[in-house]
Amino acid sequence: MKSFASRLAALSLLLPAAAGAQEIVRHKIPNSDFPIALAVTLPPSATIHFISGQVPPVVNKTADPNSLAAFGDTRTQTVGVLNRIREILQGMGLGMGDVVKMQVFIVGDVSKGGRADVAGFMEGYTQFFGGAQPNLPARSVFQVAGLSNPGWLIEIEVTAAKK
Repeated sequence: MKSFASRLAALSLLLPAAAGAQEIVRHKIPNSDFPIALAVTLPPSATIHFISGQVPPVVNKTADPNSLAAFGDTRTQTVGVLNRIREILQGMGLGMGDVVKMQVFIVGDVSKGGRADVAGFMEGYTQFFGGAQPNLPARSVFQVAGLSNPGWLIEIEVTAAKK
């Protein structure tokens, strides 16, 4: 009969293997096809990467650099920001499918009566999440009074994880 210590030692050798076998789990919103996860569970073996908030690139270099004309509408800015995030992730050996959490800050658009253009944001967002790339992040969207450049309508920060 094996001693308690030898059994405990054998069991402790199995635990790291079991933890390493766990996957990142994306919990779907029940009865919904909305392109975000209800929650994301990370195994202990995942490496977590925090990507600072990214803002849109200039799309019109002849426009005032503090104007909406320089950066475009919410959809254009969303695509620009998510392309920047994709480039940052690629530089780290990651992809958009590794994003597990997203926080989105949207300024109210004057052309929308001061309300956040969530429809424009979603048009840009779904180019990166939900279609060909099915790994959905948990996500929060906030309407904010403003960002540090009056031409910016959006800032996005993400957390990515990989086993």
